[in-house]
Amino acid sequence: MNDLGRQLQWIDSRGSDMRIQLTELCNINSHSYNVAGVERVLDLVQARLAPLAHEVKRIPVPPAKSYDDRGQAIESPLATCLLATKRADAKVRILLNIHADTVYPPTSPFQSVGEIGANRLNGPGVIDAKGGIIVLLTALEAFEQSPLAERIGWEVIINSDEEVGSPGSSALLDEAAKRNHYGLLFEPALASGGLVSQRKGSGNYTIVVRGRAAHAGRDFANGRNAVVAASEIAVRIHEANAGFDGATINVGKITGGGAANIVPDLATLMLNGRASVPEDVKRIEDAIFHAQLAVAMREGYSVQTFGRFTSKPKMLDPKSQELLELILSAGKSIGLQLTHGASGGASDGNRLAAAGLPNIDSLGPRGGEMHSEREFVEIDSLVERAKLSFVVLAQLAENAEGHG
Repeated sequence: MNDLGRQLQWIDSRGSDMRIQLTELCNINSHSYNVAGVERVLDLVQARLAPLAHEVKRIPVPPAKSYDDRGQAIESPLATCLLATKRADAKVRILLNIHADTVYPPTSPFQSVGEIGANRLNGPGVIDAKGGIIVLLTALEAFEQSPLAERIGWEVIINSDEEVGSPGSSALLDEAAKRNHYGLLFEPALASGGLVSQRKGSGNYTIVVRGRAAHAGRDFANGRNAVVAASEIAVRIHEANAGFDGATINVGKITGGGAANIVPDLATLMLNGRASVPEDVKRIEDAIFHAQLAVAMREGYSVQTFGRFTSKPKMLDPKSQELLELILSAGKSIGLQLTHGASGGASDGNRLAAAGLPNIDSLGPRGGEMHSEREFVEIDSLVERAKLSFVVLAQLAENAEGHG
């Protein structure tokens, strides 16, 4: 048996341990704004990375900024990010990335892992994306036991805020994109086990509409109803979808008003835009602007818009196509007939691609129902995806000698 065969066999032997490790991570609440919980997850990951890396450190990041129902800025502290590096001066360097945060707050009843059938675990983050953490760590441990390891350098970033758009870790990821040649990200695989080759971009916006309060009975005519005005804007934005092909704007939330006998002077809209190609970003932002123009020009009203596309559309450029083909070939070498397709969801792969780093961002395990209490992982896919990622790293190392 050759060295690669021995390492693949070693990964096979880790199946039970991977399941235990995943359960331990997922039983810790690590909602994006539960700083203490995310830090506990990072402590466990750091303990695994420390024997492998030349350097492991925690990097503080700025807080996340959002807006409340009155249009006031809110700053929410975030946990640190974990950065580990090995052979940083190598000719070929690989970034491995996934996030430690989940969407489930500490108040959610969904807090622990359980079995649902012989090959499924149900739990918060089992597929998105703590399963990806376990796959990454196991593949890297196997790779570092291989004689090929000396040929390439790697950098691991475990960030703490992907589920809220990576506001704190964005600069860290942009810098990492410039230091590395390829990116391997461990977001969930497609339901079929396939790879995501393209992703829509995503942007969140808050529109704050201010009018004039008045008594609904005695002074109704002097009021300027912000709720009605915001509703007009919402309808116009929704109707703009009819003119798009591959782009969408979703009006996700509208708030405002209070007592029924007061003309409301404040309302807010929360929007999410999705863009398939870069040109869609401008189309969406133009639609948002034109939808509010009539209200903004009326006497007694003002409109403010906050937000932007934090994730640009991720396209399959030639370098990413090359990496995709390498991964498909690696899959065939271990008996996987992988497919690939587009996804409407955004990831940190969008950001890294926009910063110039070719990457494939769906090397995590198979499963489904993410962002719900039905979230599950196919247990056997933990070993499967760790073997795939190990072979990909080995192939990149074998190709490193010819890298210009």
